[in-house]
Amino acid sequence: MRGSIPVIVAGIIAWIIVFAFALATDADSKVLYMCAVGIAFGLMGIRYTIRRAKRESN
Repeated sequence: MRGSIPVIVAGIIAWIIVFAFALATDADSKVLYMCAVGIAFGLMGIRYTIRRAKRESN
């Protein structure tokens, strides 16, 4: 399960890059919101993955 954490982190980094690009190009607020939600879901995914891996190891 911990093998999926680098994939989640890469996704979060991609969302951050897109968010910065959207800010630089004065994108629509929907695009900024979508990037923020993508980052938030990625952070929740990391937390969930770590908690699940701890539960499975016991």
